[in-house]
Amino acid sequence: MKIFLTGASGLAGSNFALAANRRGHEVIGVVGQGPDRVPGASRILRLDLRSEEVVTRNVLDLFPDAIVNAAAISENHLCEQDPESARLLNAVLPGLLGRLANHLSARYLHLSTEQVFDGRAAPYLPGAKPSPLSLYGRLKAEGETAARGTAAAFTTVIRLPLLTGNSLTSRRSFHERLFAQWAEGKTVTAFTDEIRQPCSAENAAAALIELCERSDFLGTVHWAGAEPLSRHAMAAAVARHFKLPEDWVRPGTRADHAGAPRPPDLSLVTSPLAGRLKTEPESFAQQLEKMIVPRPFQEWYHQLPA
Repeated sequence: MKIFLTGASGLAGSNFALAANRRGHEVIGVVGQGPDRVPGASRILRLDLRSEEVVTRNVLDLFPDAIVNAAAISENHLCEQDPESARLLNAVLPGLLGRLANHLSARYLHLSTEQVFDGRAAPYLPGAKPSPLSLYGRLKAEGETAARGTAAAFTTVIRLPLLTGNSLTSRRSFHERLFAQWAEGKTVTAFTDEIRQPCSAENAAAALIELCERSDFLGTVHWAGAEPLSRHAMAAAVARHFKLPEDWVRPGTRADHAGAPRPPDLSLVTSPLAGRLKTEPESFAQQLEKMIVPRPFQEWYHQLPA
């Protein structure tokens, strides 16, 4: 299968490229400002995904069997800094790729987020109505509608949770960002009343490639880890796993946060998908075992007193 993969250098995209390659698929990875090489991708294209003409020409030239859209501006403050680019990538691109998938009769997977919910009615079923609190969440909800509306016969929208794991840049995932703060001598404040259902990017990629290979799951589905946890519980577990002082993680509450409102509980109902795939949701303990000390901080880490 030839797969056109956007966001190939991101945490989800790079892990998907590896999973697809292991299954014998050809991955054409699209990056914006990312690296020139993504393990698992046979080719890398550096394209402006905000351009309808550029995207259309390249997809039609390649004529892929499947399109996987992992591209997004995924942090709310970056969406607010450049709302037009965020709109084009998060809300417009999903519909464009859907129209192209429909034209080519290609399988289409569009990656979305639990941030389309406000966190007040968890756990969320796949059919729950979006109620986003942030600009990022609103744009991703618009992107879901656009993807489903342009290629319903070929499209699966997959809402993913907070992703853990090892990224190409060593600075993208949950534990990598913790290390960045710890290496600067900062104590991390993590909220005890903010619940997420974390999933490793590697595990999500395994589920995604299964979905790519079959067409019996259309519409919207959820994938996540095996258990909901507070951000504080996750951060403390990471510290313990790497034998770092637990007081480097300070408990806090969402009331301490001065910015935009944060959803209290974004746990997801993963049925009917979980149980019908060979891939199984992972516990956070299983996710911890896959985490490595991020490359930029390895020297600092190994110089710490035992």
